[in-house]
Amino acid sequence: MINFLRGKIKFQEGDSITLDVSGIGFKVFCLKKDISQFSLGKEIELFIFLYRTQTTLDLYGFLTREEKEFFEVLVDLPGIGPKAAVIIMSAGPVDKLKEAIKTGNEKFFEKVPGIGPKRIQKIILELSGKLDREKIKKSQPQEKDSEIINVLINLGFAKSKAKLALDGVPKEVEGTENIIREALKILGK
Repeated sequence: MINFLRGKIKFQEGDSITLDVSGIGFKVFCLKKDISQFSLGKEIELFIFLYRTQTTLDLYGFLTREEKEFFEVLVDLPGIGPKAAVIIMSAGPVDKLKEAIKTGNEKFFEKVPGIGPKRIQKIILELSGKLDREKIKKSQPQEKDSEIINVLINLGFAKSKAKLALDGVPKEVEGTENIIREALKILGK
C-alpha cells in the first residue's frame, strides 16, 4: 500500500494536515508534537500507516519509521484504535515510551488524557511481552513464529488470538514445544 508520502502542507486542521502530493490532497493524521513543527507550504516526507475499516480509510503519518512501527504495535493491541494510539504516543518520544513500558513505569503515562490507570496497566502488560518479542524476532527466523501460529490455528484458535498469545510468551521461554505450551496457557485465560 502507501509506505510514505512526500509533499507540501496545504492545510492544518487540528490533529491532521492536508498534504499536497503532485496536485492530490491527502488528509493525514499526525502526532501533535509533529503538527506544532509544521508550517503551511513546507515540504515534508511522512511514513504512512493506512487504517481501514468498512466505512473509513484514514492515513496516519510519522516523521520516523520507528514511530510508525511503534504505532503499528499499539494499534494491534485489543481495544486500542488509531486515535488512542496517537494519544498514547503523545506522552513522549518512542524510546522513552518503550523504556517506560519495559520498566512498568505507570507514572510516565499519567499525563496521557483519556487513558485511565487500569488501561495503562493492561497496555504495559501486553506491550512488555511484545517489545521483548520484537528483539527476539530480529534474531530468530520468522518461520518459527508462523509455524507456531499455524499449530495454534490448527487447534481451533483465531489467527489474531494466536498472534497475541505468541507475543505474550516471555522471552525466556525457548523451544517450539515450550512456546506453544505457554501460548496455550495464555489462550486458556
